[in-house]
Amino acid sequence: MKTGFKIILVAVALGLLVGIRQPVKAQCAQCAATVETNSKNGGDAAKGLNNGILFLLGAPYLAVGVVGFIWYKKYRRKNVDISMRNEKLHLN
Repeated sequence: MKTGFKIILVAVALGLLVGIRQPVKAQCAQCAATVETNSKNGGDAAKGLNNGILFLLGAPYLAVGVVGFIWYKKYRRKNVDISMRNEKLHLN
């Protein structure tokens, strides 16, 4: 496949993923009931639950970023001498 077609295909797929979404409830019934009761009584359990969800969401990205940074620092080339011939290239 051509590179341009691949880029268009990926862009369309990402557009569909972003454009087509459905609201879901991703909490178990017990957690939802506890948070709802606590917030009605003036507690702050919902804030703690939201902070925990954000922490769990960000931890894998942070781990991948750290591993990528270490990999980049360890395997990048340093002081590479590029010696090219001083003659014209004949491509035919």
